[in-house]
Amino acid sequence: MIIETDRLLMRPITRDDLPVLLRFRADPEVSRYLGGPEMSTPEFVARRLEFYLDCHRQYGFGMCALLPREGGEMIGWSGIQPLEDSGQIEVGYGFDRPHWGKGYATEAAAAWLRYGFEHVGLERIVAVAAPENTASRHVMEKLGMRYEGTVRHYNSDCVLYAITREEFEPGPGFYAVRDEI
Repeated sequence: MIIETDRLLMRPITRDDLPVLLRFRADPEVSRYLGGPEMSTPEFVARRLEFYLDCHRQYGFGMCALLPREGGEMIGWSGIQPLEDSGQIEVGYGFDRPHWGKGYATEAAAAWLRYGFEHVGLERIVAVAAPENTASRHVMEKLGMRYEGTVRHYNSDCVLYAITREEFEPGPGFYAVRDEI
């Protein structure tokens, strides 16, 4: 499954993406809101990659590599996946630092909300972030997600935002789902 937006192409993550994910997570600014140094070790990132692959096998969705639609190298990752053992599905995203502040997080997350509601049939999708991660919180709010409180996930306190299928408005912009690149 491939998802395309105005500027992004999202394809399932593969084991071949591990070196790029390691490079992204090695940047202290990128990993700051992703659990810090202990969740950016090569061992942790390799285990996380296996979780992403398992999600695709088990659910048919999961984290995907983000690439510029016009071609080029991976600039980040995004997708929907189970939020630990909560029984909820979360939307998540992360980008290499040169690609921050370009609206990619909002574009990718909006596509994943649409995919989750329209193709997977989800009724509700959540997102979590470090309380001080104002950029991520802003993305959630732009998408129409509402703040529900502080919860504990990924070994840290997180703010929890959520949106239901009825509340979601896809908005303008190109969106397509296809089987292959």
